[in-house]
Amino acid sequence: MQERRDRNPIGDIVIIPVRCFTCGKVISDVYEEYKKRYEEYKKALGTDEKPKETPKQILDDLGLDRYCCRRMILTHVDLIGEAAPYE
Repeated sequence: MQERRDRNPIGDIVIIPVRCFTCGKVISDVYEEYKKRYEEYKKALGTDEKPKETPKQILDDLGLDRYCCRRMILTHVDLIGEAAPYE
């Protein structure tokens, strides 16, 4: 299985599943965009502004209509630091 490698905000390597485990749709290409837009959403909530879009609207816009694909994006946890603490 191929894995897409990227870095999280503190610089650690993040491994994102390429495909949804249930339906097989490619989801790795939308993960970074979702994280960026979700951070904007959280920032707007923190400053008591009205966010431009909700997480539901972000997922809809990215084309993640199936709940299995949404689950893959929403529940992804960056555990590479605990799985491989040494470089």
